[in-house]
Amino acid sequence: MVKVIGVRFRQAGKIYYFSPGKLKIRTGDHVIVETARGLEYGYVVIGDKEVDDSKVVQPLKPVLRMATEQDTRQAEENKEKEKEAFKICLEKIRKHKLEMKLIDVEYTFDNNKVLFYFTADGRIDFRELVKDLAAVFRTRIELRQIGVRDETKILGGIGICGRPLCCHTHQSEFLPVSIKMAKEQNLSLNPTKISGVCGRLMCCLKHEQDTYEELNSRLPGIGDYVTAQDGSKGEVTSVNVLRQKVKVIVTLENEEKEIREYPVEELRFKPRRKKEKPNKNNNNNKGEDKHDKALKELEALDRKEGKAKPHDKQ
Repeated sequence: MVKVIGVRFRQAGKIYYFSPGKLKIRTGDHVIVETARGLEYGYVVIGDKEVDDSKVVQPLKPVLRMATEQDTRQAEENKEKEKEAFKICLEKIRKHKLEMKLIDVEYTFDNNKVLFYFTADGRIDFRELVKDLAAVFRTRIELRQIGVRDETKILGGIGICGRPLCCHTHQSEFLPVSIKMAKEQNLSLNPTKISGVCGRLMCCLKHEQDTYEELNSRLPGIGDYVTAQDGSKGEVTSVNVLRQKVKVIVTLENEEKEIREYPVEELRFKPRRKKEKPNKNNNNNKGEDKHDKALKELEALDRKEGKAKPHDKQ
């Protein structure tokens, strides 16, 4: 076990471990640490704690010192300089007629480097742009191409739920998401319905997946035959996962059929051992073939996303 603190450099950014040494550091404090990019000003989100050695990237770098009022003022000044640098870079991009979208600008704490984050559809020859920027700022310049997920994480926005985006407010890292999760949650397989602001699969599919897996494991599958406590037997026509209720087609004594709804605890059936395959005859899946190609492209984009991360510090 090793004693560490957790430090963030951006809102909802990745948490990095550092050694507190003999310093008494609490959650909410600001500290100065050394990263691969030089000195950085960060805020503590995890106070002193012990973690397993396997969870720490060695060598574990120490906290250099607690941040002073002067350090805080410098960090605020850097924020103002970043706004001016953003305007200047936009002008230079227009001047060179580059097909790129500037997303964010970041000064390292010691002003040793200025980083410009951008998105683009392909590779960009920005050598002349770098020369122009270096002449203006007279320090090291780095341009980083990022993916659309990271763009959305930086800029923020409102999701279809009406709340601020998870990635911008609290989610440190992106979670692996797949079409399979949407199917498990019985969602519409229309790509526009399950995509977030970034145009990729919504992260909340992963947030809710464990709950849906647990709830689905208690339910019969569509087409399964069940027996109710009142002695009725029939075929399952639909299930309500969240309410844990099942609709069953029951054959009455006069051979007429009736749809009845039962709480799952009132039914007897063989538990599902594997996840149910989508039923092509089910009305909910009529649009699946239509969107199948778009879904595959969407999933491929999620797997392909692997550009530079704006929070890489070590």
